[in-house]
Amino acid sequence: MDIPPQNRPRERLAAMGAAALSDAELLAIILKTGNRQENAIDMSNRLISKYGISHLSSCSLVELQALKGIGKAKASEVVALFELARRCSRAPVLSKPLNSPQDVFDYLSPKMSHLEQEHFVVLLLDSKNRVKKEETVFIGTLNSSSIHPREIFKSAIKESANAIIVAHNHPSGDPT
Repeated sequence: MDIPPQNRPRERLAAMGAAALSDAELLAIILKTGNRQENAIDMSNRLISKYGISHLSSCSLVELQALKGIGKAKASEVVALFELARRCSRAPVLSKPLNSPQDVFDYLSPKMSHLEQEHFVVLLLDSKNRVKKEETVFIGTLNSSSIHPREIFKSAIKESANAIIVAHNHPSGDPT
């Protein structure tokens, strides 16, 4: 309530749209309230400055609850928010076919670029090269991933895939 009505995140969202809000304002809407020492925007700024938005997305309930003013409810809201965002990014988009390596990169990069271990993924395609199913068949170490061909083809056969694409990430960011 210490923020003027026209500067409150919910009111700014309604007036200007979500894209106009800062990361801290968006997070403040999720947190709903602050505490006696700080409002929700200040709390959000503190969380973002401590972890950064990308690392905040991988914080556990325990890590978040260790911070002053973050209880079980607020920590649960933050964890749930980022898990929902991950699930949305993993939801297959059936309307766009994957016809080139660039299409595959554009499809998988948002889902895999933040991962800290190698993940081996199989994309199961329909007859129009649209993703029917995406399956992580193996999670490796920081810099290696080893998998048997039967693990790749098992789900392809079970799902009657027309074609498959296999991919893995490089947590270091260096594909060489």
